[in-house]
Amino acid sequence: MTTTASPDGTPEPQPDDDGAPAEPTRQHAGADGDTPTPPADPASASPQPSANGGARPDESFETLVSDVLGVDPEASRRKKLRWLLVKATVGLLGVVGALLVAYLMIKPSAIRENDTNTGIDAAKTPFTVSVRPEEGEPPTWAMVLDRELTADEARQLTTGDPGSAFSYLRELGGRPLVYASVMEHAPERYTRYRRDGRLELTDSFKMTVLSTRSSAVVIDGWKTTDITCRKSTTQTVVAMPPQGGATYQGIRLHLPPRADEPVLTDDAEGQGESYFGTHYIEVGGGQPSGGLRVEAIAPRGQVCEWGIKVHYNDSYQKGEWLQLKDAKGKPLRIRTESVPADLQQKWVFGSVAWTPCHKNPKGPLCDLV
Repeated sequence: MTTTASPDGTPEPQPDDDGAPAEPTRQHAGADGDTPTPPADPASASPQPSANGGARPDESFETLVSDVLGVDPEASRRKKLRWLLVKATVGLLGVVGALLVAYLMIKPSAIRENDTNTGIDAAKTPFTVSVRPEEGEPPTWAMVLDRELTADEARQLTTGDPGSAFSYLRELGGRPLVYASVMEHAPERYTRYRRDGRLELTDSFKMTVLSTRSSAVVIDGWKTTDITCRKSTTQTVVAMPPQGGATYQGIRLHLPPRADEPVLTDDAEGQGESYFGTHYIEVGGGQPSGGLRVEAIAPRGQVCEWGIKVHYNDSYQKGEWLQLKDAKGKPLRIRTESVPADLQQKWVFGSVAWTPCHKNPKGPLCDLV
């Protein structure tokens, strides 16, 4: 195809070789010099539907409200408002009713829960008791052995450090006893029972009472039970007697018990009086444990085994005597021994040099064992 210039200088298309007229290459400017606007696309000119389906926003909301309330969409606004108020009132009454029922059920439910908890608590064992010897080296003591010390053992004992005598004798199989508390403030009716003027030796122990109950349990009585004694097999005693009186907090009893025992040993008002006459042990109810130091004194030259019954009261109006048991559920048995009069060896030391009282019975402090 060829082009030729028009009189105004604009090239005009010429027919192709096959005689067909050529397509114009661009639009001519209008008379005012502007390019004519192309006709709009019919598809783009059609109206687009709105998000609510073409309806007005307020009409769509009213339709939704009418559906929720179950009211004819064509009903008046007054009727719709009445229905809204009715629905709101019914809903509010439902909530108030549910709250009222829940409130009325709180007390019966709490009572049932308390009754259940009370039954569970009352079914628990009121308390358990454990007994163990005192630990560590007491200020004054006597060690008993079922055999004589050899010459080498006696030499090592008496020439070594006095401070290591306790642990050394324990290694040799010794069993410690403790000098009993001095009862300076006890009533005369109690102190007159002291035997032959000697200081008494006790097989002391600590008794611990435990309870998991949420309510209080009070132990207010004590009895010794099933006392059986036999002759001691002790042959040697090594003692460090006290230089003066010593007092320990706790209770004391003899086997068999004397009147009013166990008695208070504290250096305070009531010393020598019946412990459970004015005192008690309370556990449970936020106080899970309690305990006592016990000085048990066996007859001279005897080894005794015995049990304990205690009387208790609890918050459920229950009170009874209870036999104490060990961890295996068997009746608790406590072993208590004393020093025989017929010893093969007896040593004393402390405020005096090592003294073999079996060779020198009138030596210093020999009468304190």
